[in-house]
Amino acid sequence: MASQDPHRNPNLNPVIVEEITGWLKLYSGGTVERTGPPEAGALIIPVAPYDAPQNGITVHDLQTDPPLRIYLSESAPRLGHRSPILFHFHGGGFCVSHPSWRMYHDFYARLLISLEVSAIIAPILPLAPEHRLPAAIDTAFSALLWLRSIAIPTDISQTMEQKPLVIERLCETCDFSRVFLIGDSAGGNLVHEVSARAGAVGPKLLYPIRVAGGILLHPGFAREKRSRSEMENPPSPFMSLELIDKLLALAVPVGETKDHPYICPMGNDAPPMEGLQMPPLLLAVGETDLLKDPQLEYFDAMKKAGKEIELVTSRGMSHVFYLNKFAVEGDPVTGQRTEELIEAIKKFVDSH
Repeated sequence: MASQDPHRNPNLNPVIVEEITGWLKLYSGGTVERTGPPEAGALIIPVAPYDAPQNGITVHDLQTDPPLRIYLSESAPRLGHRSPILFHFHGGGFCVSHPSWRMYHDFYARLLISLEVSAIIAPILPLAPEHRLPAAIDTAFSALLWLRSIAIPTDISQTMEQKPLVIERLCETCDFSRVFLIGDSAGGNLVHEVSARAGAVGPKLLYPIRVAGGILLHPGFAREKRSRSEMENPPSPFMSLELIDKLLALAVPVGETKDHPYICPMGNDAPPMEGLQMPPLLLAVGETDLLKDPQLEYFDAMKKAGKEIELVTSRGMSHVFYLNKFAVEGDPVTGQRTEELIEAIKKFVDSH
């Protein structure tokens, strides 16, 4: 048997220590290679920001801390009228994905127009396993504090300083008392965590912004023990048992499992829901989602804790179906279910 040089640097010949088919390879030296399966190729192409309006919106990237992607409506606000803001947290099991991907751009650009909100703000989140949880939670909450920083009334000297046009537009059009958190898949987990953290710090620290509601779209809630929906529902392009197990294992703190409160906020290890100060919530579930049962368990736990939460179920639909523009545009049923989901989100925002 050949012996190994004890002084040899293992990083010179890294080996794959974890692989998530089509999405991610983790090497022994700590390097992470992110790709994407061929069937998702057209949906994960980055969309560059643009100042010239397209379909009534513009898209901007701000190099703030954290960096942000911002969608703005081209329409001038009515005199004296301010509109809500959506704060978007992307999915990807905390390990892959980026707000610039086309699947997010196409849905959230549409949502901006449909809901008639002033802006959609999406922070660029740190990814695991390089940055395990709670890194994404901390960044998401710090983005909320950034919004607070631009919403605080300024004195005359500060007012005279020139602000970026995007920030000026936010200050002119946004109703900072109606901030809605929205997240897809793992981003739905972040909606829960950031809402709970905002409730814990209290309204005085966040003033003048207020979290008016949270919208959890197919959140990535799970348990270490398989649920019935995981065992019985079919996999989909963006959800499989491999993705659930491996992505979440790389995302949670070292040594933890899917029973950790970041993944299972309704579990025994999580803070009691009765003690959480939560805004009104809207939970969206796909009928054939592998994670449907844990999502419904979360709904029941919130209800039992006396929290205000609504449920919308998309019949016959799988995990984050609405982000697949080819299915939305090519399949009448998927298109109809997407319309229904958008209408449910609009109704929720309009009523809060």
